[in-house]
This record gives sequence, structure tokens and C-alpha cells, in this order.
Amino acid sequence: MADPPILSYEGLGLVQGAGWLFQSLDIHIGPRDRLALIGRNGAGKTTLLKLLDDRIEADRGKRTIVPGTRVAFLEQNPDFGPFATLLDFAVHGADAPPEHAVLAIADQLGIDLGADAATASGGERRRAALCRALGGDPDVLLLDEPTNHLDLGAIEWLEDWLNRYRGAFLVISHDRTFLTRLTRATLWLDRGALRRKDVGFGGYEAWMEQIAAEEARAADKLDATLKLEARWLERGVTARRKRNQGRLARLHDMRAQRAAMLGPAGPAKLAIAADDSRTKSVIVADKVSKGFDGRPIVRDFNLRVQRGDRIGIVGRNGAGKTTLIRLLTGELAPDAGTVTLSPTLSGVVIDQQRRLMQPERTVRDVLADGSDWIDVRGTAKHVQGYLKDFLFDPAMIDTRVGILSGGETSRLLLAREFARASNLLVLDEPTNDLDLETLDLLQEVIADYEGTVLLVSHDRDFLDRTVTLTLGLDGSGHVDIVAGGYADWEAKRRPRNAAPTTANPKPPPPPPPPATARKLTYRDQRDLERLPGLIETMEGDIAAGETALSDPDLYTRDPGLFDRLTRALEARRAEKNAAEERWLALAAEAEALEN
Repeated sequence: MADPPILSYEGLGLVQGAGWLFQSLDIHIGPRDRLALIGRNGAGKTTLLKLLDDRIEADRGKRTIVPGTRVAFLEQNPDFGPFATLLDFAVHGADAPPEHAVLAIADQLGIDLGADAATASGGERRRAALCRALGGDPDVLLLDEPTNHLDLGAIEWLEDWLNRYRGAFLVISHDRTFLTRLTRATLWLDRGALRRKDVGFGGYEAWMEQIAAEEARAADKLDATLKLEARWLERGVTARRKRNQGRLARLHDMRAQRAAMLGPAGPAKLAIAADDSRTKSVIVADKVSKGFDGRPIVRDFNLRVQRGDRIGIVGRNGAGKTTLIRLLTGELAPDAGTVTLSPTLSGVVIDQQRRLMQPERTVRDVLADGSDWIDVRGTAKHVQGYLKDFLFDPAMIDTRVGILSGGETSRLLLAREFARASNLLVLDEPTNDLDLETLDLLQEVIADYEGTVLLVSHDRDFLDRTVTLTLGLDGSGHVDIVAGGYADWEAKRRPRNAAPTTANPKPPPPPPPPATARKLTYRDQRDLERLPGLIETMEGDIAAGETALSDPDLYTRDPGLFDRLTRALEARRAEKNAAEERWLALAAEAEALEN
């Protein structure tokens, strides 16, 4: 039997603006729960944590907490303004943890809490906030994007700490690897409703698609318009998954090609690559060295960046990732060696400071300088239509930046910068504050980008899904160059030792009998693959027919043509509906076979 909850909210409701952000929510946290809180940017995830921590008052509902239960809240962006040092922040207030406990956590995280709070980096502030949250031995931890601004070493330390932690935690995070390793149950906040599934984040996407399929089936009782929206809801969830599977397959092919270029001798082989490879080079680093105050950042570094490369740069904070980016883009001169840039290189830099995001400006101002049209890589596009490409409601066009969530602000910056014509894209921690759906979108946009990408990130899953080449800095001047993503770099950095054999090893159990694999028939598989393209063609035909029939003089001028176009349009719509029904049935069958 499950333990009774130590913190709960029943009938929770909160009004935001002109309507309910959510209402009639029930949430219960048991003494050993490991909960992931999932939802789109703007769904109210951070607000829900604040309500659980009793920082804001709900319009409805009852909060219940077992007497003596200690709750700690790790905010996404805590206010350091009133404090002189990071230690002052970590031990302020009546509910502050004891200083000795805070300093013990700081020692493990490798941070000097005596540092000036005003000039501290994002990573230092995040560590100080962790010291405050973890140092009080809480019974319940509420964690809002805990891995933001942390380097890989600190993330792994936090994972280990939480694995040993004896209390409960509820975590919001975009880091799929972090969530998969730690959580045992998932809360999904979607359109004002909260669902719970006692399965960790690793099973979330299958659960989400199951819910979408159930909603689509329930919508069969609604009118035709709502039915169509529900069909495309399901198709959109599954189709994005299928597209990303295709992109991952292409990514593995690109990694194999890159590994062949690197060869067993490493990057030196690039210097003698064939001419057809040299003509694709956009950045060439030759025996580059750079250091500061006697500490080497890179030493004798060689790299030939090819057109279309997606390069991930990883390492602990302070290892020199930003310095390497500045060297490769020509912003910083090396102490020794040369960096040669293609004369046609035109870059866009998207950093984590979001300098373009002044709070008083509107979404329209940021995207199109107040206009209704935006130039998207040389093509004029209506700004509201472009917003939809980045998962915004077009009605948000005149919303002020200052009231957007952190994830919405990041998404707006991405929309702005991806509109610019470029052949080099530089992204510094682009996944911070993004929800999982936007991460999938960003993965798609990067995969479809025709130029070269330089990417600094600590998001391990995102790197594995995105990059063709990983540069790993260890802080001593050495740079690993590995074809593949984070997992490939990790395998090289920490080779797994074989388990020692015993004197009388126990023979392995016999393998289970092979299961008889069920699969779609050839015809069904072919239809599953070709129908999405066919449906898009039908949509184009329908749009063309509707445009022709919109001529107010057509019936008077040529009634025969009007009749033929009308019948053809009706037939095409019927064909499209049949094709959608067939595709949805096949997709459901295919997913059932996968499971």
C-alpha cells in the first residue's frame, strides 16, 4: 500500500488574466515520490510549484501538509539583488539551512560562496541556490530547471545526490537524460488539467501519444471541424516522432562519414583530406593554442569544420567552451597557430543572455520591428503565420515580452534569429527554459538548417540527437574530437572496464526463445509512409480549388466550369478524409505492434 501523502493540494484553482490557468487540480506527494512535472511553456508548471510551496495564494483549493514537513524550493531565477555575497543569499531568512550544511554542499560542488553575488555567473548562482535548497535536509524538494547553467560534472553530482536522497522531489526539467535517470512517476499539466502516471519520464512519450489517440477517438462524436483538429493532433504527435526518427537515421550516417574522415589517427588526417572535402571547409584551425594567465585553454588544436557539420562543445564550466567558440568564429585571436574562415561565412549567434528581449517590447516588435511581415531568409512571411511555426498562438502577436514565460522568451529569440539569412549558427545553451515540445522543434530546425552549427550545451540527450561531432574540453588544453554525440564522447572519456571474472563463473542463463515478430504488411507499410505526402498534396489541390471558386464572377462567366470545380473539390475533400482515416488507423496499428 502506498504511503499517505505528506504534501497535497485538492481542488486547486488559479485565475490568471481573464480566465482560469487551471482549476479542480488534485496533487499528492508521498514521502518517497520522484515526480517529473511536464507541460508546455506557459502551462503553469512554475506557478504550480509556487502554490505547493505556499508562495502564492490560490483562488480555490485546500493545501494540506503533514506538521513538521520541511519543503525547499529551488527557483529557476532567484533574486540575488539584496545580497552582497552568494553565502548571504544561501543563509538568509528564518527558514535558511545552517551555514555549516550550506558550506558542506558548496565544497562538494566546488564553489566559493564568498564570491560577489552581483557579478557571479549563471552557473555560480545556480550552485549557490542548490546549496540553499539541499543544505536544509528537506522532506520535499521542489526543483525548477535544476540543471540550467550547470556543467556536466555538476549535473552528474546532482543526479548522484538525488539518487541517495531519502525524501520526495518534484522536478521541472528539459533535460531528458536527467529525468529518465531519476523519476518514477510523471505529472502532465496540459490545458488546465493534471494527469498522473506511475511511470518515470522514460515512459512519458508513449503515455502522451496514448492520451492523444484516446482524445482523437473521443472526438469522433464531435462536429466535423473538431474531428479534423483531433485527427491532426494525433497525426502531429506521431508524425513528429517519425520525422525525428528519420533525422536520427541521417544523423548516424553523417557521424559515420565524419568518423571515416577523422580516422584512427584523429584530426590530423583532416589536413591531408581529398580536395572534394577541402572545398567544403568553412573553418580551418591549424595548430591553435590559447591561454589566459598561464593556464592553457587549447593547445596544438587542429580542426577542419565542414559545411553542414553540427558540432557540440562540452566540458565543465571554466574549461574554455566560450573561448573555443570565439576562436573558431574569429572573434578572438589565438596565441599561436591560425584560424582561417571561409570568406562567404555569415553567422548568427544565439546566446543565453537574450539581449534582444527588452521586456517592454511586443512579440511583433521583436520579430518584425512592428510590421505585419517578417523577412524569413529572403522570403516575406506574415508574422502571425511565422509565429505558429514556433508553437505560438498567433493571438500573442502584441503580447509584451515581459509577461512571457522563460521558455516562451527563449522560443521567441529562436524565432527571431532563425529568420535571418546565414550559413553559420552559433548557439550557447539554447535548451535552457525550453519545454520538451520546443526542444523537439529546435532539433528539427537544426537538422534542417543548411549551414554549419556550433553548439555549446550540457543537455546530453539533445547533443546525442543533434550533433555530428563533439569537442570535449578537459580544462588542461586538450580537446577530444569525437565523431558522434555526448554518449560517444563519454565512452571515450570514461572507458568502461570489464567486470572481473570469478574463479567459478556462473554460466549465463539460456537466451529466451525468439518471439515471433508481428509487423505491417508490405501494402500497409507502404501506405503508412506515402499517405502523409499524399495528404499534403491533396491539401494543396483543395486550396487551389477554393481559390478558384472564390472568384465572385466565375458562376456568371462559366457555370459549367463552376460545377466541375465544385464537384472536383468535393471529391478531393472526400479523398483527403479517407486518406486521413486510413493513415490514422495504420499509425495506431504500427504503434501497437511496437509496444
